[in-house]
Amino acid sequence: MPWILLTLAGLFEIGWAIGLKYTDGFTRPLPTVLTAGSMLVSIVLLGLAVKTLPMGTAYAIWTGIGTVGTVILGIVLFAEPVTAMRLGCIALIVTGILGLKFVA
Repeated sequence: MPWILLTLAGLFEIGWAIGLKYTDGFTRPLPTVLTAGSMLVSIVLLGLAVKTLPMGTAYAIWTGIGTVGTVILGIVLFAEPVTAMRLGCIALIVTGILGLKFVA
């Protein structure tokens, strides 16, 4: 169960990171409320996950999920550049996430 909570926390982190773009500097009410809600849910789920999981592992995986998802959605939604170096770095982060999961 803590791994599911951690994964959901990471997905909500992606949501708030992408949501920041849509808030337009927190001037748009609905995106701002949704982004703030995603932040809160993400932190609460992370807090629940670290009751069981090692803090360092959970935090690294949480930020890794957020990083990878945000980069991918940045490419898809905002036409951010796709380069071999960026894709290679994403692969390294995913490898790190999987490695931490299997040694925790």
